[in-house]
Amino acid sequence: MQHHGIQKLLLLGAGHAHLQVLAHLADHHPADLDVTVLTPYPHQVYSGMTPGYVAGRYTEDEGRVPLEPLLRATGARWVQGRCDGIDTAAQTVRVAAVQGAPDTPATLPYNLLSIDTGAVLDRTRLEDEMPGAATHALPIRPIEAFTALWPQVMALAQRQAVSLAVVGAGAGGIELVFAAEQALRLHGQPGARFTLVTGGPEVADNYSPGVQRRALRQLRRRGITVLREACTGISEGEVHLGNGARLACDVPLLAIGTHAPAWLQGSGLALSDSGHVLVNACQQSTSHANVFAAGDVCSRIDQPHARSGVYAVRAGPPLAHNLLAAHGGQALRPHHPPRHTLNLLSCGTGHAIASYGPLHAEGAWAWWWKDRIDRAFVTRYRRA
Repeated sequence: MQHHGIQKLLLLGAGHAHLQVLAHLADHHPADLDVTVLTPYPHQVYSGMTPGYVAGRYTEDEGRVPLEPLLRATGARWVQGRCDGIDTAAQTVRVAAVQGAPDTPATLPYNLLSIDTGAVLDRTRLEDEMPGAATHALPIRPIEAFTALWPQVMALAQRQAVSLAVVGAGAGGIELVFAAEQALRLHGQPGARFTLVTGGPEVADNYSPGVQRRALRQLRRRGITVLREACTGISEGEVHLGNGARLACDVPLLAIGTHAPAWLQGSGLALSDSGHVLVNACQQSTSHANVFAAGDVCSRIDQPHARSGVYAVRAGPPLAHNLLAAHGGQALRPHHPPRHTLNLLSCGTGHAIASYGPLHAEGAWAWWWKDRIDRAFVTRYRRA
């Protein structure tokens, strides 16, 4: 990218990969690069520690990375707001103001754009798929809203024996139901009931059969009921199931698959069938050379992989390198996600299932290992 004068790099979102871009820019910041970060919150909630927060192991602050020290070290400007649309022809981003930030500019210009806004649940699509869910259920995304509302669930559980159901039996749903069970057994009324509604498939569907067996054994051990049914809707006090049955439920939590942000439609960027930004091996948009994306907001055209924090974290360093390379007119470096990643599935505090490809094992040591990795990630980006 040949240029003269100051160039504008706009980072949309402060996801796992962008934290690493900011940390890299703190040490390698070209004088002719002006960096702006657009995000609604002054911190990033590290999703890996959310189940531990639910279980009562971590405080809200322990699972957060404050952005201000990173921004100061980088010399970047923070604009508090949300992306509301991208105009790739004009190279501008439309900004929606958030509560408490009245001076938000209506648009932000860019020469280089990087998108790492994470996963969202589109309320309109959610209502189509699961009527009543947007009104009656507590979704785990956006994670900031979920962590703010969780104390109200704990307060309810102290007043009465609650019936809690988690809809979705991927890693997020499994970890959430174990954490909730542990927290409410310790600090709630006796007689609380816990259910995992899988949505139809088996628990831990995208894991190996060995990991599935371990997860099911732990669920049985904790007295958590598993229903292999679709959730067709949610009403006051009830979860509606695909077989016509209704599950009495005071606290329905949603840990279902997420959507691509609606504002990507009409951006002019090449998108996948599901609406995610299509990127190549360099995390670069397949249609616009000056746009990059990482994490749950994009899909690799060459090597599709699961949407998980593990991959988002791995994409950070190559994304940082390629943004600076694009700025300097240098060759980009492909990022090859590993075929197997270490996966640690927590079953509440003190026990986790570890897997790597076909290998799997479990125990207190696996949870301790996960705790160390998660705390180290947050600590690394808390710049003094």
